[in-house]
Amino acid sequence: MYFTVEDVMVEKVITVDISDTVKYAAKLMSGLGIGCVVVLEEGGVVGIVTERDLIQRVIVDSVDPEETLIEQIMSTPPIVVGRSLALEKAVELMFEHGIKKLPVVERVNDKMKLVGLITLTDIARIQPKIIETLKDLFEMRGEAPPKSMEKVMKYYIV
Repeated sequence: MYFTVEDVMVEKVITVDISDTVKYAAKLMSGLGIGCVVVLEEGGVVGIVTERDLIQRVIVDSVDPEETLIEQIMSTPPIVVGRSLALEKAVELMFEHGIKKLPVVERVNDKMKLVGLITLTDIARIQPKIIETLKDLFEMRGEAPPKSMEKVMKYYIV
């Protein structure tokens, strides 16, 4: 058994429109306690705004959040994944691009339709389940796990 993006992603994703202000997005993120919003234009994913974007492109640059539109500070084009992608490939993408969040999309008529979001936090949350699955696989095969994995497995599995 292997895990896919769909196994881990959250389906309820907070979005903003490309024409919304930075202040609106920041208040939304703060009020809901979330680390990003996905940016839509005519229903399609066109970008993402993270806490890092707000720090680097608004605070550091002394940009007025009431006058600045999301499209001026969003990360675009967004790095996205499909729901059937193997989980380890999504993690590789995150590390390769230095990001922690990936919108999950499906293509519909030349648009990227948002279907979810996967974050490093989501992946960390299921790590014990992944370790348990590995343990079961080794037991089914009658093999001992490699020495390098024993410490990790003992930590997660009591």
